[in-house]
Amino acid sequence: MHASPQKRPFEIEMPLPIKTYDIDFAGIVSNIVYVRWLEDLRLEMLAHYFPLNEQLKNGIVPVIVQTKIDYKQPLKISDAPNGKMWIKTLGGLRWTVNAEISVNGKVSALGEQVGIFFDTQNNKPIRIPKVLLQKYDELSVEGHDDLIRTL
Repeated sequence: MHASPQKRPFEIEMPLPIKTYDIDFAGIVSNIVYVRWLEDLRLEMLAHYFPLNEQLKNGIVPVIVQTKIDYKQPLKISDAPNGKMWIKTLGGLRWTVNAEISVNGKVSALGEQVGIFFDTQNNKPIRIPKVLLQKYDELSVEGHDDLIRTL
């Protein structure tokens, strides 16, 4: 697990091990495992750039409102997938992260999650925290069509 050289804001990369219990009756990785991997990737990204314990200390938590996965090729127990995740958009109330799961450089699945931050005191959505916006702006690279920061 490590933060990769910055190509996209908050981009991280890590191996995604396949366990025997991840395999379904057809001998391929079950769909629910991909959702777990997206969660693992997002938590790793947060650990590097906006730690969950820091968020909790400030009374906020991230909440997923949408998950999309585009399966490109099935994975089997013998595969050694690698995952990447980065922030695609950040602004207003919503944020979007994109993910890529690949084996030996060949894409197996693409994922996207949309989320909000939630105030734990009043149970209402809040705007993106300023500290996160500042880090995002520092790491953003000009010239990427896939980077969007909205107000």
